[in-house]
Amino acid sequence: MTAVLCRQFGLKHIEIAEDIASDTFLKATEVWSLHGPPENPTAWLYTVAKNKTKDYLKRNAIFESNVVKTIMEKSHDHCFTDIDFTEQNFRDSQLAMMFAVCNPAIAKEAQVCLALQILCGFSVEEIANAFLSNKETIKKRLFRAREHLRIQNFKIEELRAEDIGSRLDTVLTTLYLLFNEGYFSKSNDNLVRKDLCAEAMRLTLTLTENAHTNNSKVNALLALQCFQSSRLEARIVADGAVLFEEQDTALWNKDLINKGNYYLVNAYATKELSKYHLEASIAYWHTTNIDNGKWKHILELYNELLLWEYSSGAALNRTFAFAKIYGNEKAINEAAKLGLPTNSYYHSLLGYLYSAIDTDKAIDHYNQSIRLTNSPLEKKQLGKTIATLAEKRNSS
Repeated sequence: MTAVLCRQFGLKHIEIAEDIASDTFLKATEVWSLHGPPENPTAWLYTVAKNKTKDYLKRNAIFESNVVKTIMEKSHDHCFTDIDFTEQNFRDSQLAMMFAVCNPAIAKEAQVCLALQILCGFSVEEIANAFLSNKETIKKRLFRAREHLRIQNFKIEELRAEDIGSRLDTVLTTLYLLFNEGYFSKSNDNLVRKDLCAEAMRLTLTLTENAHTNNSKVNALLALQCFQSSRLEARIVADGAVLFEEQDTALWNKDLINKGNYYLVNAYATKELSKYHLEASIAYWHTTNIDNGKWKHILELYNELLLWEYSSGAALNRTFAFAKIYGNEKAINEAAKLGLPTNSYYHSLLGYLYSAIDTDKAIDHYNQSIRLTNSPLEKKQLGKTIATLAEKRNSS
């Protein structure tokens, strides 16, 4: 809704578009709670948004004098009261807005922050978690980026081939972070947020449907999202998440795995390689039931991924794969080399690795992980793991 409104308002008036969209959903909350949802909720929302836009235009003298004149000069038949909320315009507007926000004139990290907030509805806290940063830093980035949009009066225009090359990587980073926040949520009462995963996949799929953006990186990212999403039902329980090796493979979504295979084959149709190719390949091996050499392939891919782009998450996952091949004791030595004493997942991994070797050390690391995580559900789940280990220790 914000994308469609901005396409007609221009990014200069992005706050107006966001306010109208927000007010529309607020009205829905008020009306639907009293009378129940209408027969066609989507049409209801779009009708209310159109009416609110019309009301705004009537009230706002600045808009009437400065913007409508320009619009009318472009097209006699065009007016804001006839906003096009068709599915095609919805898709086109969001795609165009993704590339408009990811403008090279804005610092790259600020582009991603802005896209996560405007296109994906992220809060400042969620963006801070995605960047492993603090909220004040993110607030400053967002303020500067929005100021730049206003001053430069950026417009949402049809995609041009020359813009795609300079902006697509930032768009993909945004969708990658959006999916990750859904898959490993740190800012919500749920460890997994299916809504964010689904939205990331929808937007990535939109890129594959456009001839200008359907390249190997996009297909690799979509393959990764399909593989990861295929295990969501097996990964979630009422009060936490299930470890990979304890998941019921019968709950894995075979259709999504097949789609992941399809997009991964498309991704490798060219010689181009990216971190998305490597991560999708790792996810592919996780969805196979072949044990012979499986973890060896995964470890090799993690080794290559870390050379391509280092991240603490990938380093910790590599250590888990290392343990599957060489055993927990050697993996503990590998983990010690990472130097991540303030990372909650680091201590969770050490807790897991020590569980069969030294129960007291395992419990100590799990306790440290509890102190370092902000997720209430994670704390609860880790507490249960500690209780199980303590019971096992006391009974032996």
